[in-house]
Amino acid sequence: MAKMNVWKRMFPVRTHEGAVAQRLDVKTELRRTVLTCLLWEDAFYERGNDIAKRIAELVARSKPEDVAALAREARDKMQLRHAPLFVTRELARCKGAGPLVAETLEHVIQRADELGEFVALYWKEMKQPLSAGVKRGLAQAFTKFDAYQLAKYNRDSVVTLRDVLFLCHAKPKDAEQEAVWKKLVENTLEPPDTWEVALSAGKDKRENFERLLREGKLGGLAVLRNLRLMLASGVDPKLVRERLEKGVARALPFRFVTAARHAPKLEESIEVAMLKGIAGLEKLPGSTGLVLDVSGSMDGVLSKKGETTRMDAAAGLAILLREKADEFSIATFSDACVEIPPRRGFVLRDAIRASQAHSGTYLKRALVQLHEKPEWRELDRVIVITDEQTHDGILPAWTPRAYVVNVAPYKHGVSYGNGWTHVEGWSERIVDYIAAAESEDGAAN
Repeated sequence: MAKMNVWKRMFPVRTHEGAVAQRLDVKTELRRTVLTCLLWEDAFYERGNDIAKRIAELVARSKPEDVAALAREARDKMQLRHAPLFVTRELARCKGAGPLVAETLEHVIQRADELGEFVALYWKEMKQPLSAGVKRGLAQAFTKFDAYQLAKYNRDSVVTLRDVLFLCHAKPKDAEQEAVWKKLVENTLEPPDTWEVALSAGKDKRENFERLLREGKLGGLAVLRNLRLMLASGVDPKLVRERLEKGVARALPFRFVTAARHAPKLEESIEVAMLKGIAGLEKLPGSTGLVLDVSGSMDGVLSKKGETTRMDAAAGLAILLREKADEFSIATFSDACVEIPPRRGFVLRDAIRASQAHSGTYLKRALVQLHEKPEWRELDRVIVITDEQTHDGILPAWTPRAYVVNVAPYKHGVSYGNGWTHVEGWSERIVDYIAAAESEDGAAN
């Protein structure tokens, strides 16, 4: 054991910027990678294929129960789609995991198109028979979707819904579902009244969007994602504002930040919808200090097809934390450490971006400077939002509570131990997590 410890000290693992990082156990490394992962998307420091390969290797070395729980968490709490499907596909390679695969697959498939996406993942390397556990999971998941949901996602793709139905031999729950499936097989399902169907049919974009908005058939998240297209098509901004005023369910904070960038004329309405969604979340009592990474790597996009950056994700969380903290201080770090006023909403986003040049990643230096300030030394908690690829490591925590929120899937990080609690991802559930963890600690004491 002594020789092993010497070996680890001589050859430490490091971040991509060279700081000594912590070695992680398999369960922790898998969780770190999955919960911040948009599958097969290249990140600033690592290629998407390499990240996916690491996930597969870690699943093979993990307990099946841990893998199944992680897949559920990725789908439910982090609202990821492809990563939990991929994790479940790798779980299906584990001998004896059939029942667990079936339960997990049924749970993580929450949209009808994910049925075909999972089979396409299963066949990514080569076409092969589906395992018994996979067939049961797909069959159970198939029964969750009604005619509208099946018709909405009944598209030409690598694996169609019809293909999946034949492959898994699902049994309908009742005569009504049996009739729907018969139409699916015969390709006679009535097209649903959605904006995607209307646009693909060549209908006028403006007229189509306005009708769906008036009839209440366009969800809040769909509005956020299509703001730029709607405004470019000449949609009446008043209709969009009225829809946003009704709220947006299950939208991650950065969705609003990205939407506001595309539709600055509607920024006020987007901000109102965002703050309305935040209002129901847990409060963070006492004083909170937020330290936000604005280094160059944080400007990297989350997805090749999108424009949302890791800094957008971080800014969304900053806005959220500003609303929920009783007392709030905020600083950014890159080459320097800069305190900024604790403004609200999108004004805070703008202040974060403009606070300094987006360059190096000197987290420890920033924490040292903040620790020297009496008002920061006396905080109840410090929260750091970063991709953890710091040049200089991290300072031991000095506040009663201290958290590092990691927003990237990189292999190594610096925030394990030294008084820090490590949190993965950019979900609004972070506030719930912190509040619950502190409540449990208080009860224990």
